[in-house]
Amino acid sequence: MDYKLELVAIPVTDVDRAKAFYTDKAGFNADHDHTVSDGVRFVQLTPPGSACSIALGEGVTDAEPGSVRGMQLVVADADAAHDELAARGVEVSDVQGFPWGRFVFFADPDGNKWAVQELPARP
Repeated sequence: MDYKLELVAIPVTDVDRAKAFYTDKAGFNADHDHTVSDGVRFVQLTPPGSACSIALGEGVTDAEPGSVRGMQLVVADADAAHDELAARGVEVSDVQGFPWGRFVFFADPDGNKWAVQELPARP
């Protein structure tokens, strides 16, 4: 049996501000934005090329806004990802090298933290 991770909730204080950040700056695709009922709004966004999406909204999660740590995207080129994100207005770290890959780090407006990893070459 396959278990596919397809959606992760990201807690935010302002849904419209977060949606704008993820689409306009981080380059995610806006898949859905539905107001289900009073107090329930569901926004689904997907990074380009990803099979997993994030969900923002009202009534989506009771986690504290900005509390998510360790979200990770994988790219072929950390330098290119850094340059693209920076050009889009994202405050990104310098590219950092570790034995397990090269990374760029950023946070959304609420402080949810992301890592962008270029995997090391495989022998």
